[in-house]
Amino acid sequence: MRKSDLAIPALGDQSTQSCRDHKSLSGLGASVTRRAGIFQDETIHTMSERRRSERSSKKPLVVLKFGGTSVGDASCIKRVVEIIRAASRASNIAVVVSAMSGVTNKLLEAATHSENGDHKQVSAILEELRKQHDAVASALVRSASARKRIDRKMQGLFQEADSLCQGTILLRELTLRARDAIASFGERLSARLVAAVLADCGVASEAIDATEVVVTDSRYGAAEPLMDLTRERCNVRVHPLLRQGTIPVVTGFIGATVEGIVTTLGRNGSDYSATILGAALDADEVIIWSDVDGVLTVDPRLVPGVRRIPEISYREAAELAYFGAKVLHPKTLRPLVQSGTPLWIRNTFAPERPGTKITPTGSSNGGGVKALTAIGDVALITVGGPGMLGVPDVLGRTFKTTATIQANVLLSSQSSSQNDICLVVPSALAERTVEALRSEFAQDLEHEKVEHVNFDPDVAIIALVGDNMRGVSGIVGRTFGALDRESVNIIAIAQGSSGCSISFVVPRKDMKATLIATHREFGLGVEFTHSSEEMAVNTDVTPESAPANGKMNVANLAASAD
Repeated sequence: MRKSDLAIPALGDQSTQSCRDHKSLSGLGASVTRRAGIFQDETIHTMSERRRSERSSKKPLVVLKFGGTSVGDASCIKRVVEIIRAASRASNIAVVVSAMSGVTNKLLEAATHSENGDHKQVSAILEELRKQHDAVASALVRSASARKRIDRKMQGLFQEADSLCQGTILLRELTLRARDAIASFGERLSARLVAAVLADCGVASEAIDATEVVVTDSRYGAAEPLMDLTRERCNVRVHPLLRQGTIPVVTGFIGATVEGIVTTLGRNGSDYSATILGAALDADEVIIWSDVDGVLTVDPRLVPGVRRIPEISYREAAELAYFGAKVLHPKTLRPLVQSGTPLWIRNTFAPERPGTKITPTGSSNGGGVKALTAIGDVALITVGGPGMLGVPDVLGRTFKTTATIQANVLLSSQSSSQNDICLVVPSALAERTVEALRSEFAQDLEHEKVEHVNFDPDVAIIALVGDNMRGVSGIVGRTFGALDRESVNIIAIAQGSSGCSISFVVPRKDMKATLIATHREFGLGVEFTHSSEEMAVNTDVTPESAPANGKMNVANLAASAD
């Protein structure tokens, strides 16, 4: 196996050692510096590049984000602290953390019970979460005075959460605003815990609620950042800490409106928080530490012999995220596009592995397929038939209707007459979309005996992703040939305007067979690489754990989304 450029062994049993025993990560700081290097001879195109160039003689600035499984318990948080300490030797560090694994789900469950007026269930959930966080503090914060401080802070947060739930119980109404506020406590608790453990290990740190720095609009549950205001807040709140050598530990997932009302960026939005912060701080790079080795050629739970992709482009990563790859939140790359900041996907539990680097252009393979992804939890809706002939503006009215009900159309295809259209939407929105379309065309089709708006719930989308696939001949033909040999029927096909994805619809029962056949056809597996390191990655993962019916939103990741 090629020696990792981190030059460190797997952590393994070291998680049980003192957080002061960090020799095993001594190479990490140098690795971060090497990857975050600033090349003075390149033309500086943007303000972000200019600012980074001005500090080139100083330490680079790196944003480290740790997901829910990375901070899942005391041993995990100890490992996170070791990674942060090692990286801080060579770089200025800002940290973004998710809630501990499962905590946000518990908080949302408490919010639902509050709306139902169930005092007992709400109290039980909050008490369970209190014990969970207290256990981590007891295990990792050894200073008596520091322990009292963190206990006091956590107690205040739990009292605040309880007050919000009690207010919801009284009103018997769970507004989106209240839901966001209740959901925010997982990250707020996690940030305080991580900062306390860092301080206990002698690392100057301070927990910051993102409500102080990430300014958003008021779309509760799916807020978008206001970057100019966010940059201003970061200059006032975060940069002074960095200049004095203090590591800010910022909550992921949440922000606040201009008026200071708590918002969330959407589920699994902490990746997005990290890149928002990275862009606002003009960071040299952002590293997302998760529980996966990077971006893989396909979901290893469905296909054997997968391979890590060393480097891909922003556009390729965005396509993979859009078509179901949970290794990245779909919006993660947006803040980095203007600055061109590199983004890494690394494994908290195997920090010696190099991960995947995501850059504006990626690494070229001459064009062609680099990775596959799939979405199984979708439905195919068809609008068409003889009765649609002569109906005006079928295409425009179809998309106007889906937009009105905010149905996310993942794929669409149409006949040349525009009177036969198929579109794919998430399964949860299928029935509502069908009802809306039938209502839209009701007057046009009132004399028709055959239903002209139908849906098939048993389909899956498969996407082939790679740079410049439009310039490579034979990809579609090879795909058709590979699936024909497996007796898989392609129901619909579409190619994105970007030229780096081709997606098609197949029966859901054939999703796994389709991925295996196309992965083999385009030589994406370990049997087609000569790198012993690549062959070592994920060899312990088998596809048998995936459900045969494909009723899951599959992703290019090794296990669970972080």
